[in-house]
Amino acid sequence: MRRLYQFLPQLSDVPRMAGAALAGALLLSATSAQAANIPFLPHQASYDLSLLKSRNGAAAVDSASGRILYNFSGSECEGYTSEFRQVSELNGSEGKSTLSDMRSTSWEDADGKSYRFKIDTRMNDGNASGVDGIAERTGDHVTVKLKQPVAKTFTLDGSTVFPTEQVRRIIAAAREGKSLLELTVYDGSDNGEKVYNTLAVIGKPIPGDKVTTPDPSTSNDTMKTLTRWPVTVSYYDRDAKSNNGEQTPTYAMSFELYENGVSRALKLDYNDFVIAGTLDKFEVKASKPCKPGAK
Repeated sequence: MRRLYQFLPQLSDVPRMAGAALAGALLLSATSAQAANIPFLPHQASYDLSLLKSRNGAAAVDSASGRILYNFSGSECEGYTSEFRQVSELNGSEGKSTLSDMRSTSWEDADGKSYRFKIDTRMNDGNASGVDGIAERTGDHVTVKLKQPVAKTFTLDGSTVFPTEQVRRIIAAAREGKSLLELTVYDGSDNGEKVYNTLAVIGKPIPGDKVTTPDPSTSNDTMKTLTRWPVTVSYYDRDAKSNNGEQTPTYAMSFELYENGVSRALKLDYNDFVIAGTLDKFEVKASKPCKPGAK
């Protein structure tokens, strides 16, 4: 994935950005329920991708299409695994088309101390590029060990959080009635070395029986009684310099977050265009509860 701060992404870079961001959104939602002491819901879901809005005239994206397949499993005692695949196509106003196939797997323990990730992306007929590594929290810092794209070890500030911890804090803030939360996040994206400052804007809770745009989640008996929150998370390149004290986010992702970790109504805003992800298939998977004393 590539994120280019304050510049319109090259068309070949956009699918990596969109894919990693959506993976992040799904991971965020899948791990949120623990903060509310509600069991996560192991599930499979698919999302239909489409262009919601395009800006900037000649440099605009004319159309976007694709699908996301997402599988979430795990428990508090064994950690949480997400498997993600996105196949998407973007068409530019100058007739340029880019097809991407992105596959991502990640695992994070329930305490947010260890995070493993692997991302492989293939653009058009080119060779696949990958990021593979592990991040572990020890003492007052986080140590990251990369295998790909190059073998490298480096440390991050101990205040940096992984995606699960990020959402735990978002949910805690939501339940306290707070509307804003700032965090520094590491998710293994880009070349495995990127760290982002994030700002989460949390809306008012939505009761389960309030539905304006139905999808398979809103019609599922498991979901009908659950509260959800509208959440928008803006990502800022920590190392980028701002102009006049203001920094434009690299991208922002919005979604509705259920108490049991299912997400719906995805939107990705890259400043020059917006991609929507509509939940069109949803299946609850069998779960294995933790054994007493296992955690």
